[in-house]
Amino acid sequence: MILPTTSVGSFPKPEYLTEARSRFSKGEMSKEELHGLERKATEEWIRFQDEIGMDVLVDGEMYRGDMVTYFAENLHGFQISGLVRSYGNRYYRKPVAVAEIQRVNPVTVEWFKYVQSLTRKPVKGMLTGPYTIMDWSFNEYYSSRRDFCLRLAELIHQEAIDLQNAGAQYIQIDEPAISVRPDELDLAIEAMEIVTKDLTAKTITHICYGNFPQIYPKMLELSVNQIDLEMCNSSYELMSLFRRHPFTKEIGLGVIDVHNHKIETKEDVRLRIKKALTVLPLEKVYISPDCGLKTRTIEESHGKLRVMVDAVKELREELALISH
Repeated sequence: MILPTTSVGSFPKPEYLTEARSRFSKGEMSKEELHGLERKATEEWIRFQDEIGMDVLVDGEMYRGDMVTYFAENLHGFQISGLVRSYGNRYYRKPVAVAEIQRVNPVTVEWFKYVQSLTRKPVKGMLTGPYTIMDWSFNEYYSSRRDFCLRLAELIHQEAIDLQNAGAQYIQIDEPAISVRPDELDLAIEAMEIVTKDLTAKTITHICYGNFPQIYPKMLELSVNQIDLEMCNSSYELMSLFRRHPFTKEIGLGVIDVHNHKIETKEDVRLRIKKALTVLPLEKVYISPDCGLKTRTIEESHGKLRVMVDAVKELREELALISH
């Protein structure tokens, strides 16, 4: 299949789940009740992705608050601080490493098994990368950022192996922090090598919104099969870099702007893909939104994803006619 469609990770939570998470935080709801609603919301998103014909599905992260805090809460050695602004009006509870970080139990495996049981399509195993967890946390234990990062890499590797053993055909290791600290790219590359060692599943990393001219083409040394990039929001400026230095991996091509309320047209999406295909080889391109959709409404997300998948279906037919 050409141009497989997928998504980056997060989807907006339905109102009933947002309210439930608030009630749970106040002690007004049991963990079991919350878990049941998280499962319900997850199933709704899987059914939607199946319905529109998406090829590689994501769980939507209904059971997560922040992508870093979620892992820190499930690893020993972290404490969670108060709210810290990440960008705009978005805040997260910043983890603090206060002791040797340890993984006592798998963090995402049971969720993966549940989600994969809901569909015949492949579902991504979704991990936050060690470099980003390290960079978005306070360190009060390790002697250096490198020691902290590589310890996390060992633990995320264990999680990735367990996901693969549970049947994950795709494992995504999100590393949004890589693009904002070009001076530490070597460390991020070293950590990713540890995470992906001995994996046979297709490996993906998502990197968004940063100083790409400072890290490209060296970021191609990241030991993953595919790099998923926001392209739409930056008007495909990266294409000029790819012309000078060919993009040698598979690419997750962002064709939907997740920071815009406007729902794209099928023609918008088709033109964006065609523009990319003037530089990128067709057989190495996956199609996705720029980033997670959790900042959009459910209606906006439905509209954007449906347009994306429908546009790709039309483009496949067009390319098939051309090839014949």
